[in-house]
Amino acid sequence: MFDRFVKQVLKVAPMTQPNVILIFTDNQQAETLACYGNSEVKTPNLDRLAAQGMRFENAFCVNAFCSPCRASALTGLLPSQHGVHSWIDDRNSKDWPKGWHALEGLTTLPQELQSLGYTTGLFGKYHLGDAMTKPFGWDKWVSMADGHVRSFYKNLICEDGDIYEQPGHSVDFFTDKAVNFIQTAKGPYFAYVPFPAPYGHWPATNDGNRNRHAEDYDDCPMNSVPREALSADAVKNFEMINSQSSHDLDFSMLLRAPNHLPTLRNYYSQITMIDDAVGRIMEAAPDALIIFTADHGLSLGHHGFWGHGGSTYPSNLHRAAHSIPMIVSHQGQIAPQQKSDAMVSNMDLFSTIIDCAGGTPSTDIPSRTLAGLFSDKDNGEAFDEVYSEQEETRVLRTQDWVIFKRYNGLTAPRLPNALYHSKSDMWERVNLVDDPKCEDVLAQLSTKIEVYFNKYAQPQADMWQGGKPIQNSMLKPYWQGIWGEGWEPTFGYSESSELFNTRV
Repeated sequence: MFDRFVKQVLKVAPMTQPNVILIFTDNQQAETLACYGNSEVKTPNLDRLAAQGMRFENAFCVNAFCSPCRASALTGLLPSQHGVHSWIDDRNSKDWPKGWHALEGLTTLPQELQSLGYTTGLFGKYHLGDAMTKPFGWDKWVSMADGHVRSFYKNLICEDGDIYEQPGHSVDFFTDKAVNFIQTAKGPYFAYVPFPAPYGHWPATNDGNRNRHAEDYDDCPMNSVPREALSADAVKNFEMINSQSSHDLDFSMLLRAPNHLPTLRNYYSQITMIDDAVGRIMEAAPDALIIFTADHGLSLGHHGFWGHGGSTYPSNLHRAAHSIPMIVSHQGQIAPQQKSDAMVSNMDLFSTIIDCAGGTPSTDIPSRTLAGLFSDKDNGEAFDEVYSEQEETRVLRTQDWVIFKRYNGLTAPRLPNALYHSKSDMWERVNLVDDPKCEDVLAQLSTKIEVYFNKYAQPQADMWQGGKPIQNSMLKPYWQGIWGEGWEPTFGYSESSELFNTRV
């Protein structure tokens, strides 16, 4: 195996290593939890988890799609390094190379933890390749075939090579498997629990199925979900998607869901299902380091659309689609009732967990360790800015500002940049990009983005330099208009960093 772009961390384990549990939810902005201020959703266990540890107020995703964020959390790399820029489209899985995994050849979090003496297990949604085969790094593997969650029930499961249908609710099922792993693991363990909920997309949230918390929301007015006029950029994106090819996904929900009460109430009920699961995990592992977060945020009607940052054209990373919950608890090690305003990313989880497990994270990757923040120790990081990217849009957030910088080629449509003073305009309503008073700020932030991506991006995965994404792009016609008709997503990169497609 070869190692793409990542230097090995030093494997130096301490005398005592914490058990580590990383819980990922699917499509959830921070403001959908009671502990983040939502008065309609019921999350008593997550509120308790936050109360006994640290809650991050400015946690953001590195990308606004499932697969890239999962890839970044498991590698510590940007999409322009690992190459996963969009959701892995498993509707085409029959055409994939046998046993294909998007992160093959990379140094991954479970591999690093195995080298530090950990037993590793995944219990939930994978969405980084063939979930029916176990990739390197995992001792225990229980995953579902469908990265596009079509239902929370009757999912095809792979459990260490045994494939079967599981009829019950997927959150309960994966919680059962994770708790059993926690209770039986020998030595220190790492449990990665990427729940396929609350998700928020049709058909999963609009299929008529009712979980045990559905009645809790039957009369909920859903006032925490904004009702706004449709976004012109969302309509443009919807028309573009439907003109490209035939598909079996109902993208009309991106425009309709904010006014569809059954979807909204179902979405909140799934959050409470997850809260149940978190309570069970806390009870099973009271002394573990528990991290709760999400792959990316979700606009619930903010800015006139439902969905993630790729639900508009050009894409966006407004706070609603970019913010994620991040709660860290380790009883006896992290003081309770803490809030942090540090600007952090789910990409930082890679280095953080390695650090907490006793390894030494690489300083040559963009992932930063947050461990010093847990104990209020100075670990040399300022944590005053965070970077993200979404194909043609690159984003820098500081404590005061957020900039959306768009790629514009010589022949491409001119895509507008955006600048918001997020300190006074939290939900980013007033675009100041053409305000003469903001020229200096705009120039400074633009330069910072250029310097950052020049430092970390790898040419073969850097779409702004003609690089190719792994497996899928939401904007293939856009990039072909820039780089030519021969530009196509790939299935991986060679050891010498030359592009190749393993199907050829």
